Amino acid sequence: MLDDENLLATDAGVRAGFSTAIGAVWVRRFNEKGIAGLQDLPRSGCPRTHDEKVRSRLIGLALQKPPTLGYPFAMWSLERLQTAFKEREGLHLSDSTIWEWMEAEGFQWKRQQSWFHDVEKHDPEFVEKRGPLSDATTNHQPRHG
Repeated sequence: MLDDENLLATDAGVRAGFSTAIGAVWVRRFNEKGIAGLQDLPRSGCPRTHDEKVRSRLIGLALQKPPTLGYPFAMWSLERLQTAFKEREGLHLSDSTIWEWMEAEGFQWKRQQSWFHDVEKHDPEFVEKRGPLSDATTNHQPRHG
């Protein structure tokens, strides 16, 4: 079917699963350079700063629970992950690089929420509902000694 000499390049592209325009591009590239013309062309933009090994090490770190690595917190934040990676790998990764890699792996950053962030949301009867504080919290004095 695709070896039909009368088949137009655009039709061949469509039959092969490409858009109509791409078939003509591939035929033109093949006619100009042969098999070498079918190789990927250089891409625009900056070259990669970090290779896949660096990315894999970051993802590997992010998959570990911070306390198992000796950190005094339970969850990663962008800043904590960035700092830990710099400490362990000696390599600084930009916020945007970490963000992009983590999103590509399906991670989602969550905002920590405080119970008392918005004063308007406080329960006006909170103190009454809470009850009296114990002496341990009301008379807490730092010990020196």
